[in-house]
Amino acid sequence: MARSDSFDGLSEFLAIVRQGSFRAAAIELGVTAGAVSQALQVLERRLGLPLLHRTTRKISLTEAGERLLAQLAPAADAITTTLDELTQSRARPSGTLRLLVQRVAIPHVVTPIMPDFRKAWPDLKIEITVEDSRQEIVAGGFDAGIRIGEYIDRDMVAVRVSPSFNWLVMGAPSYLAAHGRPQIPEDIAQHECIRYRRPDFGDVYRWEFEREGQALSIDPPGSLVVSDPELFRALAVEGLGLIYTSSLMSARELAAGQLEPVLEAFSPSRDAFFIYFPRTSRNQPKLRAFVEACARGAR
Repeated sequence: MARSDSFDGLSEFLAIVRQGSFRAAAIELGVTAGAVSQALQVLERRLGLPLLHRTTRKISLTEAGERLLAQLAPAADAITTTLDELTQSRARPSGTLRLLVQRVAIPHVVTPIMPDFRKAWPDLKIEITVEDSRQEIVAGGFDAGIRIGEYIDRDMVAVRVSPSFNWLVMGAPSYLAAHGRPQIPEDIAQHECIRYRRPDFGDVYRWEFEREGQALSIDPPGSLVVSDPELFRALAVEGLGLIYTSSLMSARELAAGQLEPVLEAFSPSRDAFFIYFPRTSRNQPKLRAFVEACARGAR
């Protein structure tokens, strides 16, 4: 194990060589001349060798001092350069931004903002993993994740990056005309439903409602089960059954009148997509720039 005092006195030694005197070195380092002298003495005692010839008018390097300077100066320059680069990088996004993104967030959050973001930061590398399972972003090596708010752990910083939306039961006008409109969640049992299997979980999604402040979950009946959200909505538009989805994901079909919401009075609380990350990551320039881009897109 390296000694904790291995670097003691080295900065003072370099400052003395640069400035040519103990007093000037002390001014550079912001300490007293006595502190500089003491630090050098401690270093020389540890090495068992003198590093400087001292006279009343001049300071010069001993042979040991010259050897130390030859090895130390390039390393010190490299360290200084690295520190300067790190300081500059605080204000400019750099490196690789790794994101874990829920599948349904891609068209609503990532795709719309990515062209402008890439133009703004062309040198920033971005890796996007699309997955619905609740993988830990820290353990997975990700800088941030994007998913629906209800699935985010409470200890994460979460920033809304989409308009708010409702979860609704929907059906095509042709289906509702033929089979009627359910009035309460229990009426779902009398309808044909198109069920959604979450690809990364493998389970069939249950339909969630709220009644008088109480949560209600129903396993819908139906002989059609799909795992693709586009196909899910397309089959509903064709009148093959009711679906349970969000007002954001089905905004196009709702606006065109291809789907109509039912059971709106039992819709659960409004939700949204959020970008989330550990508190310790919030000052990373690359992450801050992406969060700001997503937040602008949500307005």
